[in-house]
Amino acid sequence: MKLAILGATGSIGRSALSVIRANPGRFEPVLFSAHTGRGELAPLKKEFPAARLVLASEEDLGNAVRESGAERALNGIAGAAGLAPSLAVLETGASLALANKETVVMAWNLVKKTADDHGAAVIPVDSEHSGVFALVNAHGAHNIEEIILTCSGGAFRECSAGELKHVRAQDALKHPTWQMGAKITIDSATLANKGLEVIEAARLFNMPPEKVKVVIHPQSIVHALVRLRDGAVYAQLSQPDMRLPIQSALCYPEMVPCPFAALDFSRLDLCFSPPDTERFPMLRLAYAALAAGGSAPLAYNAANEEAVALFRDDRIGFTDIPRIVETVLAKGDWTAEPETLEAALALDRRAREAVIS
Repeated sequence: MKLAILGATGSIGRSALSVIRANPGRFEPVLFSAHTGRGELAPLKKEFPAARLVLASEEDLGNAVRESGAERALNGIAGAAGLAPSLAVLETGASLALANKETVVMAWNLVKKTADDHGAAVIPVDSEHSGVFALVNAHGAHNIEEIILTCSGGAFRECSAGELKHVRAQDALKHPTWQMGAKITIDSATLANKGLEVIEAARLFNMPPEKVKVVIHPQSIVHALVRLRDGAVYAQLSQPDMRLPIQSALCYPEMVPCPFAALDFSRLDLCFSPPDTERFPMLRLAYAALAAGGSAPLAYNAANEEAVALFRDDRIGFTDIPRIVETVLAKGDWTAEPETLEAALALDRRAREAVIS
């Protein structure tokens, strides 16, 4: 399979390279991209000489995708910057292995229409959505009554509301379970990442907001559950290792042996609890944005990205992040659903400018 890896030097991209190396002869890499960092990208040319290397900060990544001939592309780009490359992939008719949740959050109707118009498939890569995808395929979408996403709780799950006022960015980056990029690790600490995943799950699997639930599960072994119409609950369990969902997405619909996910049940001690949306209001705000519809989820994402950047620069506190996002959602008109990439990007800019102002 001819394969493109977008965001090849990030955490998703590096995990994808492990999957490629673990499956010799299965994939033919034709494109690797990074935003910057030519030094990290260059060694891939020696290992995969037929692949084109693209710095998105210097070249048009959309054109590179269209010219690559890729049959499947993994989008591991972080943030809103991933939307345009996702659309470029789908416009070629290639299947999209999607780790960039912002693609769905910002403009799902546009993404779905593009995929449908070109006969392309969207295959989720987030561990939770990969789990739901497998469970839906196993039991049938018509039998799913409820989706339950698990959440590690992030670095501050044991902190009091008072303590959260004094935490710093370097504290937020100490995730207890996953090794991820800085922005998504901070989002895990605020529960914004889970909020984005709630929006993504509702849209990918066509579920109303009240049918997508969240439970805190610190061990990150159970990634997703579904409740069927008869009340039975089925779960997907594996090690907290992104290589399994990446391999599942790259090989779909075939299932191949995976060395990354074996569990020793004699060592498991699993627990679950409800999320605290008073200490962590970003989850509550995500449900509100999803229920509001239009471009409210897009505004939620854009305002959060800007607020997280301010937090990382020590210009605001941790508890200011949800305050800023709530203010942006309340003071703007976010009823319009973006029907084009240009419209989505214009709304994204408006939400970011509302943070700055």
